[in-house]
Amino acid sequence: MDDPQTIAAYIVGGLILLFVIIALVRAVRIVPQATAVVVERLGRYSRTLDAGLHLLIPFIDRVRAGVDLREQVVSFPPQPVITSDNLVVSIDTVIYFQVTEPKSAVYEIANYIQGIEQLTVTTLRNVVGSMDLEQTLTSRDQINGQLRGVLDEATGKWGVRVNRVELKSIDPPESIKGSMEQQMRAERDRRATILTAEGIKQSQILTAEGEKQSAILRAEGNAQAAILNAEGEARAILQVFDAVHRGDADPKLLAYQYLQTLPKIAAYPSNKMWFLPSELTSALGTFAKGFGGPFTEESTRPAGTSPLGDDLPATTLTDPAEALAEARRESAAATADATSSGTLSGVPFDPAAELGQKPGSGAVPPRAPEQPATGA
Repeated sequence: MDDPQTIAAYIVGGLILLFVIIALVRAVRIVPQATAVVVERLGRYSRTLDAGLHLLIPFIDRVRAGVDLREQVVSFPPQPVITSDNLVVSIDTVIYFQVTEPKSAVYEIANYIQGIEQLTVTTLRNVVGSMDLEQTLTSRDQINGQLRGVLDEATGKWGVRVNRVELKSIDPPESIKGSMEQQMRAERDRRATILTAEGIKQSQILTAEGEKQSAILRAEGNAQAAILNAEGEARAILQVFDAVHRGDADPKLLAYQYLQTLPKIAAYPSNKMWFLPSELTSALGTFAKGFGGPFTEESTRPAGTSPLGDDLPATTLTDPAEALAEARRESAAATADATSSGTLSGVPFDPAAELGQKPGSGAVPPRAPEQPATGA
């Protein structure tokens, strides 16, 4: 067996080895990336260690704190804030900040996150307290800017830089929410009513304008048709008058035509009886006098000639081709006017609406007539 001196030597050697190992462990310090370590020597600030391998003096140098240099995001719980119109709203905020001076973040304030939170709450109450509810709901950017300015100025001495401040939500009381919903619904109904009335107004104006143009075009068409009918009847009367005189009809022929016309007069169902003039000869004489003179007098006009002369008066009838071209031009002008009116009303022109109204426009071909059914 070993003597007590040998055992004591082993124990002392083991203690020395353990001391050396502990000293080495405390002397070697590895700092991760984006992290700063504040080192104190004998209780006083010594230096700040960056990322990498560092050696410390065991039992003299001590690590005070490790500081994360990355940008951090902190969401604070909703805070009740009173607006200028004495309404309580709940505002939830999010702060984006980054530690720029690890020494100041450790020695200037005990807990910089808690300090940022309390500073955010007080600044938020000061800013929102000068606004009413409507301004608070619509001025998020203004509130964010004011909060960021105040926080960045206050946290600069803490070695912290506030990058962004965002308002996650602004929740008014439930009673105010109901009133706001009713107000928004009433506003939407009002706008819908105004738009409907405006649409009806424009529709009536366009309809009246279309009826006006249609009535004008219809009246012009009726007038032109009446003029053309009158000119045609006048031309027909002149041609008949000229043909009768050029044919040199004698009283016998006229009397014969007169006798043939009398039965046609009585052929209508409404004529129950008709009378034959007793002075037929006198009537024939009067009738013949209108075409050339009495039976007994000799006409000074040569036979086979017309009182109108060799040529009929020049007709004023419009050429059918020119009349058709004019009608087409007027129709195209009316179509363009109606199309521009529809475009000004806010509704684009739909070419499919006039499908089938123009020849060769790609309309659906007409259906073939049905064959009559034949009996068995």
